[in-house]
Amino acid sequence: MTKRHITNLVCGTALCGALLGAAPASAAHHVHWVHPGESIQKAVDAAQPGDTVLVLPGTYRESVKVTTPGLTLRGMGPGTVLQPAKKAKATKKSAAAQKSCAEMGNGICVVGTKSKPVEDVTIARLTVTGFSRTGVMAVGTADLNVHGVAAVKNGQWGIAEERAVHSTYRNNVARNNGDAGLFLANSVTAEKGATDTAGTVVEHNLLEGNRIGVTVRRLRNLAVADNSITGNCAGVFVVGDENKPKAGNIAVTGNQVVKNNKYCPKTARLAFLQGSGIVLTGAENTLVSRNLVTGNSGKSPLSGGVVIFKSFVGVTSDKNNVTDNSLSGNAPADLVNQEAAKHGNAFKGNTCKKSKPAGLC
Repeated sequence: MTKRHITNLVCGTALCGALLGAAPASAAHHVHWVHPGESIQKAVDAAQPGDTVLVLPGTYRESVKVTTPGLTLRGMGPGTVLQPAKKAKATKKSAAAQKSCAEMGNGICVVGTKSKPVEDVTIARLTVTGFSRTGVMAVGTADLNVHGVAAVKNGQWGIAEERAVHSTYRNNVARNNGDAGLFLANSVTAEKGATDTAGTVVEHNLLEGNRIGVTVRRLRNLAVADNSITGNCAGVFVVGDENKPKAGNIAVTGNQVVKNNKYCPKTARLAFLQGSGIVLTGAENTLVSRNLVTGNSGKSPLSGGVVIFKSFVGVTSDKNNVTDNSLSGNAPADLVNQEAAKHGNAFKGNTCKKSKPAGLC
């Protein structure tokens, strides 16, 4: 006799509920399956907090907007592919939900408000490619989790966020995007001081062939750790500006930053890029430690292995610590400090051959 048969014999309804720990109906979480030819947005619209939208392998031509807290949007791996829509086929409700995301050129948008961030959303195990702006864009989120996502050949950013706290980006691939593979900012458009991310983590990602592997702009209190960053114009950029508080209190640790020698032309606020490993500009109290930084070579003002650079708007980089890194084959030097000694940037325990100025190795 099976355990199920025994339970049925000895339990009344109330007793079985107590013995088996039956959850109330309101706590039940549902899986919404999406097959090729069906609408992901329609399933997302139907989902309740805590539900999972599971998208089977196939190519889905649409943009998807998520505003439901606790939602998981999960593919089945690289074979679940989102591309821009050829023409609208969604219902009236879905079309309205998609409009802002699609018209902005984004693939997946996770969107909260300034007063009420959308919380605990997970985006996982799918490919987002060919969008004119961003593969995955998060605005106004808390505790966002993005993992196992491939963001490939999008026009601006692979994966990006603004006005977000305590995000986790883990085991993603961002390749051949027009700007940063991963872009994190306090605000994309507004000029204001750095904000606290409450411990955002960027770890174990592959960032390859982008303009910049990871850009952290006007943020504080986060970690960029154990990523593989190669073939970009620049590996890691920590960017501050004239607003206060400064960017800083960031840990850049344990990354492999190798041969980021692609050429990218200058922009209105930045010189041309080539051969930049890890760059701090206008940042303070940032730790750069235990990274492997090799073969980053170029003639840009920002070229070199680890570069501390005064920002183009004249803001200094102060009290940063560059410690215990392994550097080789970077040009013009493994370590470059363009700030005066009075700004307190420290270089200790690094393995390297050449620095500018001399004596930092």
